[in-house]
Formats: sequence, structure tokens, C-alpha cells
Amino acid sequence: MADAQRASMHCSIASVDQNLQPTITPIGTLFLHEDSFSGFFFDTYSEALQENFIQNPKACIQAINSSKLFWLKSLITGQFQDYPGIRLYVEIGQLRPAQEAELALVQRRIKALKWTKGSRLIWNDFHQVRDFKVHHYRWVQYPVMMPKQL
Repeated sequence: MADAQRASMHCSIASVDQNLQPTITPIGTLFLHEDSFSGFFFDTYSEALQENFIQNPKACIQAINSSKLFWLKSLITGQFQDYPGIRLYVEIGQLRPAQEAELALVQRRIKALKWTKGSRLIWNDFHQVRDFKVHHYRWVQYPVMMPKQL
């Protein structure tokens, strides 16, 4: 997940609404605690997620390695050197105030773009996070391109 997250601008979180209709929300501010199979994300603009979590806190988080170099090498050789992504099956917690350490992590992630107008508009008002606990995971695979040793 960490590699896919580093090579991707966002993760997608799939949830289900009250009519059992799926919704996918892009989240660019997701962080993992890999040692405890948990993490958190800043939840500021995701109205559908907020509504969906009221009746069902379960979700699926998907991160895909979107590095152009990763995909070009894989397509040229006809084989992935690693999994192209991961799906995390999680339970999402309630909104809570972000801690200073969490705010520092998001500031570090957006540092390179902080000077842009879009950055100031999007990432200037982050104050609340949601924790999540990973219950299961599944690698994203394209069987014909997966190396035998993975």
C-alpha cells in the first residue's frame, strides 16, 4: 500500500448509500499505520461518505500504483515486478479533530504544491480526520502479467 500510495495522487474509497448504491470517493490525504493495520484520512469534502457511514461504516479503499514508469516497464516486459495496487477492507470511525502530528503529515505531503492557488483552496481547511481499521486486504492483480514468485 505504501508504494502504491507514494506513486498515486489519491486513493479511492468505496462505500454504499442507504439505497445500497455504491459510491466511490477519491481521497488524497490517506495515511497508514502499517504496523497496526490501521490509518486515517482527512475528511473535509466527502459528503457522500459522511452520509454513507451513518448506516454502514464498512468500506473498501483502493490504491493503484499510477507511476508512468511502473506501467511503461510492465507493459514493455509483459510482467509486473510488483502488485499494481491493493484493496483494503476497512471499518471507518467517526469524525474527530486532527492531532498536530497528523496535520504535520498532511503538510509534508502537500509541501511541493503549497504555493499554488489550488493547494490553498483545497488543503487549507483540514481539521478533521477519520480513523480506519483494516480487516482484510486483497492485492490488485492482472493474472497474465503477475510474476510467478509473488
